[in-house]
Amino acid sequence: MTFQAPGPDVAIYVISVAAELTGLHPQTLRTYERMGLITPGRTVGGGRRYSHRDLERLRTIAELTSSGIGIEGVRRLLDLENRLAALQARNHELQVELDATREALRQALSARRQEGQPVNRLPVLRQPPPSQSMMVWRRSH
Repeated sequence: MTFQAPGPDVAIYVISVAAELTGLHPQTLRTYERMGLITPGRTVGGGRRYSHRDLERLRTIAELTSSGIGIEGVRRLLDLENRLAALQARNHELQVELDATREALRQALSARRQEGQPVNRLPVLRQPPPSQSMMVWRRSH
């Protein structure tokens, strides 16, 4: 029998353990939930259960508020982080789709060459320029 650790989204920590692991008071966790900053899982009886990802989010909220950022600022930053992650995931999906399309076109061109048919120079088959990176700077106090 092998032990498999729960995934980062499995809600397993009761509120007292989540509070201890994050260094926050349980009432602070309840407040953040009321404000919509965190949404813990619930047991059948209604008890809160926090996942590892929830704990990381709570630590991020605590770090931001302790650096002087207000709750609305924290909410905005978390929203922007979520949007960035969604855009990065979508960008990856589109890149995979583009790569598959290029490969299909290459195969179609190869088949046309083998059949002796004329071959057009398709711009989509050109190699893309090197990837451009974006750096995000965070001001530290």
